[in-house]
Amino acid sequence: MGYFLRVCAIAVLVLFIGGLALFARSPLEPVAFTPPASAAFAENNRLSTLKTYLHDVGVGPEDVVKGPNGLFYTAYMDGRIVCFGLRDGEPDPSTIREFVNTGGRPLGMQFDGAGNLIVADAFKGLLSVAASGEISVLVHYDNELNLRFIDDVDVAEDGTIWFSDVSTRFGLHDYIYDLLEASATGRLLSYSPASGELKVRASGLYFANGVSLGPDDSWVLVNETGASRVTRLWLKGPKAGVQDVFIDNLPGMPDNISFNGSDTFWLAIPALRSKEIDLLAPYPLIRKLLGGLPANMLVPSSDLGFALGLSLDGAVKFNLQSHDGRYHTVTSVNEYDGQLWLGSLAMPSIAVLPVPQAE
Repeated sequence: MGYFLRVCAIAVLVLFIGGLALFARSPLEPVAFTPPASAAFAENNRLSTLKTYLHDVGVGPEDVVKGPNGLFYTAYMDGRIVCFGLRDGEPDPSTIREFVNTGGRPLGMQFDGAGNLIVADAFKGLLSVAASGEISVLVHYDNELNLRFIDDVDVAEDGTIWFSDVSTRFGLHDYIYDLLEASATGRLLSYSPASGELKVRASGLYFANGVSLGPDDSWVLVNETGASRVTRLWLKGPKAGVQDVFIDNLPGMPDNISFNGSDTFWLAIPALRSKEIDLLAPYPLIRKLLGGLPANMLVPSSDLGFALGLSLDGAVKFNLQSHDGRYHTVTSVNEYDGQLWLGSLAMPSIAVLPVPQAE
């Protein structure tokens, strides 16, 4: 009996010391939160008809955008932005070339009216890349607003650049800590190239991510990945300055969002909500201890392909899924000329499929 008690005492001591070590190491300042309810979406395999291209050019083509020159652009984990043309409506491998290397991690991208590629770079800031490949830093990370993780971008007709900053606490390499902490320090910002004015337009966002302007730039959407919702900020009309919810209670954690210029917003969902994080929502101390573990140990894996098409009032028009793992962790969906172009942080390829029939 004495031996058993000694073993138990040693085990408790080891656990206590281990807990103290995790607590001391953890950068988290977690808060209790209430997980959102998750709407039920019927499973399907409507993404299974996609085709993949640009195999093994690089890893993690998060976004795919079409330039004014008719070429398509995507960016990789190693900092390269490559462009390519089409042959018979499909990406032509013989046309692939490196456009530029930012030396950082380019994520969301969009062209402005002058033909410059505006890039949200997780490490370098908000960039403008001229057609010649010359890179200009529009917004540095060492500014007075404590920007840490610029993620996505869209450009208004008047040239104003709208972009998201995921968190004032964590960057790309340890983004999972922001989801665990739930402190909601993300922001939506705007930058005017004409005046150089940088403004915070919305704050208190739970992992601010994808950004897309609405019809006539009358409002702007920003995804809150950690809250599984899309938030809207009105820019014009009687509601100007009002912030409301465009869609919430999503079953997954939205990444980028894009507008097809007519009647549909395409929402990429790389993963379903984390059951573990939601289960621990009322227990900040446990999440504090988990924050003592390396970030890469906490990132969940997913083989789900998932994207939604939303109407102008936030209703679901398209529910596109695949469960075979062939193309998963979808981070962007952009519509061009009757085709959907998909990017992914995890895949070594891009994917394309025709715009499906409305459900």
